[in-house]
Amino acid sequence: MRYWQLTWCSVALNNGVAGAFDGSGDAECAQQAARKGGFAHAQTARECDEGAAHLWQRGQSLGKVRTRLFLCPVQHQRRQGGGFYNFFVNSGQLDTQQLWEQMQHWARELGFAQLGVADVDLSGAEPGLRAWLAAGFHGQMNYMAAHGMKRARPAELVPGTVSVVTARMNYLPRSTPDGWQALEWARRQRPTEGVVSLYARGRDYHKVVRSRLQKLQERVAAAIGPFGHRVFSDSAPVLEAELAARSGQGWRGRHTLLLSRTGGSIFFLGELFMDVHLPRTAAPEGRSGHCGSCTACLAVCPTGAIVAPHRLDARRCISYLTIEHDGPIDEALRPLIGNRIYGCDDCQLACPWNKFARCSNLADFDVRQGMEGADLVDLFSWEESEFLQRTNGSPIRRIGHVRWLRNIAVALGNALSKLPEGNTRRAPLVAALQKRAQHTSEVVREHVQWALRQCTKTPGRRLFNQGD
Repeated sequence: MRYWQLTWCSVALNNGVAGAFDGSGDAECAQQAARKGGFAHAQTARECDEGAAHLWQRGQSLGKVRTRLFLCPVQHQRRQGGGFYNFFVNSGQLDTQQLWEQMQHWARELGFAQLGVADVDLSGAEPGLRAWLAAGFHGQMNYMAAHGMKRARPAELVPGTVSVVTARMNYLPRSTPDGWQALEWARRQRPTEGVVSLYARGRDYHKVVRSRLQKLQERVAAAIGPFGHRVFSDSAPVLEAELAARSGQGWRGRHTLLLSRTGGSIFFLGELFMDVHLPRTAAPEGRSGHCGSCTACLAVCPTGAIVAPHRLDARRCISYLTIEHDGPIDEALRPLIGNRIYGCDDCQLACPWNKFARCSNLADFDVRQGMEGADLVDLFSWEESEFLQRTNGSPIRRIGHVRWLRNIAVALGNALSKLPEGNTRRAPLVAALQKRAQHTSEVVREHVQWALRQCTKTPGRRLFNQGD
């Protein structure tokens, strides 16, 4: 007995060009698809002798792609990592439920913790986005406003999109010990140690998440044929947390980050925009959230950037100030930054849900040398060439050498204000700052001079109240 599998062969229609397929081209395309899948030969449905000619479909629409169905003889076993799978078609439709189940299996193999599927209608999020931008909470992140409401309209960003697959990837380093939150809090009490946000201690997540989403897309394409798609991870005007919440990945915490019962908030998000309709995933977490009466994230924020539940003023956020903000940092905020030189994790460290955070199973997020427990003086000594070499493939590289020195200068000044006169640890800090006093960057020079003035501050005295 001969077994048949329906496979997809497609051609993109550009600039509205359409027309009937040439019959000889259909057969050739089917043969190529069959060979790619490891099959000996293929026949179009109307050419086969199995009585299945009624399955012939012209112009089956998947967004911007026109497809045809072909029948290929297959074996019962599946090929690992690619090839064609038994995604049978009923009445000319792809078995999307079976495809979705297989995608989740592939995702786990690629290092993702969870997938979800969201609709493209985010109109309910537009009023909140407008209000946030109108308040100026985006600061210098002009790109947030430049794209307008396209951020909340996936089908405008990538025309033809009908499904958004959301992906969650854990990033705690593989070597993270139990009780890691206490260890991270302790770092903030060592004024001469530079603290880099957990997510930035390994490889640049943009590259990791996008490359693995692309591999997921390639496996889907190998199974069903070419389809319209784009992959993103914090790299385009996309409401990532909103899409993830709508697809059942979790709920928005009061700090605005996405929270999951099984992963806390220590994970990255990515998206696969598709012109294939997949079954929507429910939101078992409940979009209303599970924060209860907890306000730990609001209370712990060093600069009072979380001005209200679910409302973040990025202009006061340490992550924004040390990464996105260009130019001088407001003097009133500098003492509150402490020894955080790239990003801030305080609201996540205080969140009770992060006791469920899981370590990554990828080596990409292992801690790089110099990104954990490093001395501020050593980090401040990096010349630009060394900075570029040490941050190659790291998200830190994007801030550039000048902002790197600016941030460390602030941390050195804060260390000086905490160390009492006569403390032997003061001298190396002062010497390091003095070496940069004539730096070519005005921004660096100004922050160095500010840091040197902190020698006269009374150690232990809080210079500014939270929220000033």
